[in-house]
Amino acid sequence: MPLVRASRGLAIAGVAGIVGLSLGGCAQQPQRLASGSNSKEYFPSSVYGRASPRVVAEGEPVPRGGGVYMVGKPYSVAGHTYYPSEKHYAQIGLASWYGTAFHGRRTANGEVYDCDSISAAHPTMPLPSYARVTNLRNNHSLIVRVNDRGPFSPDRIMDVSRKAAEALDFRHSGTSRVKVEYIGAAGLAGSNDEKLLATLRTDGPATLVAGDSRERSKVADYAASIPASEPEAIGRRFAQGTPLPPARPFDLGTIPGAGVPIAMR
Repeated sequence: MPLVRASRGLAIAGVAGIVGLSLGGCAQQPQRLASGSNSKEYFPSSVYGRASPRVVAEGEPVPRGGGVYMVGKPYSVAGHTYYPSEKHYAQIGLASWYGTAFHGRRTANGEVYDCDSISAAHPTMPLPSYARVTNLRNNHSLIVRVNDRGPFSPDRIMDVSRKAAEALDFRHSGTSRVKVEYIGAAGLAGSNDEKLLATLRTDGPATLVAGDSRERSKVADYAASIPASEPEAIGRRFAQGTPLPPARPFDLGTIPGAGVPIAMR
């Protein structure tokens, strides 16, 4: 995201120890160096703090699943409080996408982010879950796997992966006005990106295939059986010794000065 919000960086330090796992994928703001769809995020540790180490190197296959099911307790970032919930969610707002700076790093529920997967970050939906994202500029509609927290920006409601942005046709514009709808819990084993990509429609709302719907029901039953204290305990264990990566990149040098490294300004 080209624009750096200093207030977010100040708030995150106190958040990390409080919310642990629920913010495992997000922290300080990165910086885009170059314009265009292949620009690079830039986040010096002297400005943004340590990023979580990559657990999968670039070019290596990214494992699917491997995380935990979680909803989480209310938490605050940059003066705004978020209330995670399993209740039905539908909202219209701005979406952006995030790319290679986060590829191979842990998401908030312990999965590994793959910029070529059909995934997304949302501040309050259960993780992992399915959501329908409809680009209101062109009516492209797609089911995505929500497995991370973000974008923690008052002007945006979701960050999608680079691949999802391509499918929804807003990778080059960086952002788009979308409608986001919570569908339900997703399987812990990971999602089939080919099947999710096949949900893309331009003539109506995207829908899940039967197999994914059955898996969603099984996960919902499993989530209901977890003691209330268990997700919190899992979050504490995951948070110990795990530095947080930066928050989601905005995109594409669309803001003046975004192509200049912070140290050179």
